[in-house]
Amino acid sequence: MATRNRFRVIGGEWRGRRLAFPNVPGLRPTADSVRETLFNWLQGRVEGARCLDLFAGSGALGLEALSRGASTVTFVERSRPAAMGLRESLQALAAGNRAEVVQGDATTLLRRPAVAYDLVFLDPPFQSDIIGRCCRLLAERQWLAPGALVYAEVDRHQGLPVLPDGWAVIREGRAGRVGFHLIATERQKG
Repeated sequence: MATRNRFRVIGGEWRGRRLAFPNVPGLRPTADSVRETLFNWLQGRVEGARCLDLFAGSGALGLEALSRGASTVTFVERSRPAAMGLRESLQALAAGNRAEVVQGDATTLLRRPAVAYDLVFLDPPFQSDIIGRCCRLLAERQWLAPGALVYAEVDRHQGLPVLPDGWAVIREGRAGRVGFHLIATERQKG
């Protein structure tokens, strides 16, 4: 049997629950401290939100959003073992019809007919240069609801790619090798 790793849900309905995920090369759940900071930034924005967790991996970001009241989360993960692990976590949490796991490539999904999301989580493998392409596809193919926010994690030494017109980083932080950014997809008023 493959080695299993664990992470814990930080807040909400499933606060403190520890969930297993498979040992897949390159899979690294967002650290507890980073998730806590992100969801503090998102206070008032998660409950009832429709969320898209691209490069879902362990599902830590999307599961945290569900725990905190997101109406739905679509998890997209290329790795078959990781996608199976996500389905197991959702079943263990009795998430019901609030979540969907799509096993496949993120950019392929983003070329399909769009569904408008309120929050999008982008946490690809660090060696990837895919965040810029995903941001362009999210904007061009209308995957974003009015006022949507995008969260992106990158190697802090590489930084973010050029963002689509009108997008702006509104919060950012660092933790070890990780640079994390909350991005408004429309110009903020006031």
